[in-house]
Amino acid sequence: MAAFPSFLILSALMASSAQQQGYYSITPGTSLNPRTNSSWLSPFGLYAFGFYKLNNGYAVGIFLAGIPEKTVVWTANRDDPLFPSTAVLLLTSDGRLILQQKDREDINIVNWGQSVASASMLDSGNFVLYDSSRRIAWQSFDHPTDTLLPKQRLSAGEEIFSSVSDTNPARGIFRLKMQGDGNLVQYPVETPDTAPYSYYASGTNGRGDNVSLNLDINGNLYLFNGSSVISNLSTGLYRTRTIYRMRIDVDGIVRLYYRSLDPQGKWTKQWSTTDDKCAPKGLCGLNGFCILMDEDVKCQCLPGFDHVNPSNRSSGCQRSLSMEGCEAKDQNVSYEIIPMDNTKWEDDNYAVLGGMTNDDCKKACLDDCNCEVALFSQSGNCRKQRLPLRYGRRSLSDSDVALVKVSKTTPSSTQGVLGNSVKKIRLDILIVSISLVALAALILAFTGIYVHRNYVGRYKKISKFGNVELIEDVGLREFTYEELVQATNEFKEVLGRGASATVYKGILSNNENVVVVKRLEKELEEGEKEFQTEMKVIGKTYHRNLVRLLGYCLEGSKWILVYEYMKNGTLADILFNPENRLYWEERIRIALDIARGILYLHEECETQIIHCDIKPQNILMDEHRCAKISDFGLAKLLKKDQTNTYTQIRGTRGYVAPEWHKKLPVTVKADVYSFGIVLLEIICGRKSVDWSLPEDEAILDEWVYKCLQEGETSKLVRDEDVDKRKFERMIKIGIWCIQDEPSLRPSMKKVLLMLEETVDIPVPPSPTSFLSTI
Repeated sequence: MAAFPSFLILSALMASSAQQQGYYSITPGTSLNPRTNSSWLSPFGLYAFGFYKLNNGYAVGIFLAGIPEKTVVWTANRDDPLFPSTAVLLLTSDGRLILQQKDREDINIVNWGQSVASASMLDSGNFVLYDSSRRIAWQSFDHPTDTLLPKQRLSAGEEIFSSVSDTNPARGIFRLKMQGDGNLVQYPVETPDTAPYSYYASGTNGRGDNVSLNLDINGNLYLFNGSSVISNLSTGLYRTRTIYRMRIDVDGIVRLYYRSLDPQGKWTKQWSTTDDKCAPKGLCGLNGFCILMDEDVKCQCLPGFDHVNPSNRSSGCQRSLSMEGCEAKDQNVSYEIIPMDNTKWEDDNYAVLGGMTNDDCKKACLDDCNCEVALFSQSGNCRKQRLPLRYGRRSLSDSDVALVKVSKTTPSSTQGVLGNSVKKIRLDILIVSISLVALAALILAFTGIYVHRNYVGRYKKISKFGNVELIEDVGLREFTYEELVQATNEFKEVLGRGASATVYKGILSNNENVVVVKRLEKELEEGEKEFQTEMKVIGKTYHRNLVRLLGYCLEGSKWILVYEYMKNGTLADILFNPENRLYWEERIRIALDIARGILYLHEECETQIIHCDIKPQNILMDEHRCAKISDFGLAKLLKKDQTNTYTQIRGTRGYVAPEWHKKLPVTVKADVYSFGIVLLEIICGRKSVDWSLPEDEAILDEWVYKCLQEGETSKLVRDEDVDKRKFERMIKIGIWCIQDEPSLRPSMKKVLLMLEETVDIPVPPSPTSFLSTI
């Protein structure tokens, strides 16, 4: 290996761009706090040890102070790193670096257990404690978190862990281990150090028991056995004023980065363990599998499953509805198999059958009440498994088929979502591939024109209207007005009209996707503010039960939003049409869909949202009859430090909570009230107010409570064979939601638990808004 210039020379070259003031020696009794002296700098100001801002508090760690990004390379106490601004970091004479908080016990950041004479933050990025002989007693280089710096090594038996996210340094779900057998291997966390669980290995096993992973100042990443280099993982290149770091990223891939110390520099990848972003095992959690879509990772669920947390892909998937097991074999329960082609999973079988066909494997799983999925290979092996499945990914080069058993009582729409999605993805890949080959020359010819019109022209246009910051926040597609005129055939097909907008059907010319084009009216009061609010909020929200905003147009007085198209119209179209009679299980699923969407708006999205107009006309149904909440034009936003808001009456008569009329503070409980009315409409299959019925039945909520009180709930259901116990349970949920007093209404989280039959439901009191009529 070539000789390298000393680090002191490199540090001197860095000095011109780094802060000059620094601490060479930190003596016992010296302290830090976030409000004044928050960190100890290295001599040339390149690295700092101390407090750095993290979410709503402060963490203690090491970060690059000499570049604008302040990149963190080491975090203390990483699984519980947040501290308040009143915390104090103190170096004690007995070798402890402690964090003191008022009315709490001290936290040991470093506990050497012996006396120390001083500490230093070095320009190598290493924070060290010295004894009285100036020997290193403790150093951060011996305790890496997710990063290795030049001159730092990962010794035999040691490992580093990914972080949970880019804003949460806690230990994540992937690890890189320098094994004692000389092999450098990547695994998911909490797995044995054996080959079936690895997704990267250096292939150097058997090369010694003292092998370490090393990074030098020129970006050479190599394995060293104490006397010689046994493997060069990355060949570096000497660059002046350049720094390197190796990190196991949040997605489980180890990457080596370099960055110029110039202010305009940026981190650039030099090397990685893999370029396959689906390679890390466990990326999509239990019962989820990974798909590559144009270099981007997408996590999908098994048929009949939904994401546990759509905003956290590693949380995995759970069944949409429960499925009976062996204990139900004497009941009249039937199942079917949904195949998933080209998928690969962990083989954790309890039985292997050989010499079988695909149909034989399906039948074998259907006949075995313990079998929840069978993995069939083209060699004729049928491997029966129980759930959950792990380490799923999809690859066109893999011929294995996962045969998933689902209950026929599960709504077909839920079963088909994933299957149809997989087929659509496969078709999309085929179409994109053919198009790229056939039209490559044409694409290259028009690249210059496209870039000029859609980037340079767009920037000028946005700057003219002062919306540059807004657009950067949203990241949606910007349509030109001409594109939308063409897509809607000059706004001919009207889907609906409202007080603030007209909605049209359109077809995009570039991919022939059907979309909904919502044109906001110029004469709206505070129209521009409403438009900007809707763009910012909807553009940052994504949930399977919310209608997705695809893009926008902002040209002068033309304010237009473009949404995904819902093939089956609104819930009102289906619910109140006798020809589209919903069976009982589908009604429950739709109610669950709506509840999950509202819960996301209230508790899970970045900005808490009160929808203010929950009603069947604002619940759209996709091709699988999955319910999605639409129309955030009337949404009222709450900042994080707010719990309610006073405003004018919004929403639709019959669904509006009583507090609107009483001019009381309006909270998220207003949406709970509206959901309660919609729930009663769903389970009873009629409108909340219908004056064509007898007077005592015309107002649904009053009639429902009267029937429940008198034990005559059978009057509420016509021509349906439903479970009386479940029906009455749903009625109780609806009545709890429409209590006149907001504090008596459950939260949407509690409502969802009630719908899922996770918690008991007490008998609800009379909604006081109609006590006098009962």
